[in-house]
Amino acid sequence: MVTKLPLAVLLSASMLLSGCTVVDLDENGQPILPKDPAAKASFSSQTPQQIAQENWDSRVLKGAQDRALTWNDMKNKSTALKAETSSSVFVKATGTVTAVSDDAERERLLTVTINGESVPVAIGPVIRSNAIRDAAGFKFEEFTNQVQFARLTKALNQQNVQQLPKIDGSWVGKPVQLTLAVTLQPQRIEDAVAVVIKQEQP
Repeated sequence: MVTKLPLAVLLSASMLLSGCTVVDLDENGQPILPKDPAAKASFSSQTPQQIAQENWDSRVLKGAQDRALTWNDMKNKSTALKAETSSSVFVKATGTVTAVSDDAERERLLTVTINGESVPVAIGPVIRSNAIRDAAGFKFEEFTNQVQFARLTKALNQQNVQQLPKIDGSWVGKPVQLTLAVTLQPQRIEDAVAVVIKQEQP
């Protein structure tokens, strides 16, 4: 025997069904929920200095260790970039120091010959580059606004300078091992920042 449902029940069920939203599932069958527009950015409660200090080992040094390209792979990546694009990566290389800026300069450079190419490498104390921030994978979406994101660049560069060894004219002519944060443009290196630098033992 077929039981007829009251009209009010049918209307209520219809309204419930019409209000349902189909949610996409990820590869594990879990629902993909949209980002809450009211949610705070990951680093909203921290200063750029705190972010740099707390993430230095895990995102910068470990990122450089795990993802650093060889010099040749980095050059190939630069060649493959499309016009008007850039990319920041970590690179490991060896070379010979050919020049060191005077200690009195604020934006000091170490010039290193790598694979026959003369490469200026920023060593501070003032570094004007986003290379470390971007190579480490920090994203704008993690921050409250553009100002906080930009200030992280300065904080990371300052943190970096503090852990570099003292570099002076005695390094000229010496072989070195380098880990660099490099910003690439098509067919060229825009800038390179020393993250780890050690003199090779004879």
